[in-house]
Amino acid sequence: MERRQFLKIGTVGLLGTSFGATLNQIVTRSSIDRLYDNSLVIDALSLGRNWDSYELKALKDTGYSGIHTSLANKTWDSALSSIRDWNIRIEDNPDIFLRALVSSHFLQAKEEKRVAVLYGHQNATMIEDKIDRLDTLHQLGTRCIQLTYNERNLIGDGCTERTNAGLSDFGLLVVKRMNKLGLIIDLSHCGKKTTFDAIRYSDAPPCFTHTMCEALYPGHPRAKTDEQLEHIARNGGMIGITALGYFVGSDPGGKTNIETYLNHIDHAVRLVGVDHVGLSSDFQVQGIRPWATRESWYEPRLKSFKPSYNVKWPPWIPELDSTDRFLNVAYGLFKRGYSDSAIRKILGLNWMRYFEQIIGL
Repeated sequence: MERRQFLKIGTVGLLGTSFGATLNQIVTRSSIDRLYDNSLVIDALSLGRNWDSYELKALKDTGYSGIHTSLANKTWDSALSSIRDWNIRIEDNPDIFLRALVSSHFLQAKEEKRVAVLYGHQNATMIEDKIDRLDTLHQLGTRCIQLTYNERNLIGDGCTERTNAGLSDFGLLVVKRMNKLGLIIDLSHCGKKTTFDAIRYSDAPPCFTHTMCEALYPGHPRAKTDEQLEHIARNGGMIGITALGYFVGSDPGGKTNIETYLNHIDHAVRLVGVDHVGLSSDFQVQGIRPWATRESWYEPRLKSFKPSYNVKWPPWIPELDSTDRFLNVAYGLFKRGYSDSAIRKILGLNWMRYFEQIIGL
């Protein structure tokens, strides 16, 4: 029996016997299951550890139609090696993966019950000062590059950099070349001034593939202000709300729960409209809990991230750490009054529209 069917039956039985669920509630959940199964579902930042049989099974269970994945970026050689690894993975699993070079590949993947994979890098350090490397990466299949990670690079300042400088002269050239090539400009980890500069000088709308709302989590360097969210959406950009627990609240596993996550979606939708908001996990497809420990996950991050990151253990929200994460989100949005059309947009149609605009049909 498929895991989702098992959980649905188990949940119905539990609610029916223990909490007196009405027939209407059962039918409603079933209708959301059908809506989800028929929707284009895109995770705007999904990671893997080994992409072994366990993870491939988890990927199938998510019901995803496509993912934007994170490739190596520290050195040029590591970036090329990471692309080669994914090419081999797709070639070895043609029944599971489809490389996403244009937006229509996401629709094709949905029709063929595969998962479209959009290649992206969460930093541009690998291009060093060689702008022509952007052309090479595009030719090799990369379609998204985050201008900076948390720290400063040759392009601009990251979100935890002590200073708040904007794009460098080289950074402006990078933005223009990315526009010409049809590369998505991701500003998720960029500093405030770098973010505003990129939005201002880019000919095509950049995006936040994985972020949260500063209005709901004041002071966190990874959160974006209302002004930044409004600017990103003004010309058609996208906002992916990260499902990582300690990013959306300071007490994951406790007061920070799936409702906290839905609050971030709500805030973004009310601020910029439903057409500019999507979903992202920012962690492994099977979740974090199945493999991580304090020693392997939490303690290394205390050393690599500044205290302002407010890293917490456990970092996950239980309802979002399972492969049913976005099905749970769909149900939560329905309970909050979102229409079927709005839920479909947030699940994936908004990202589809954005990808068509930037990387083509």
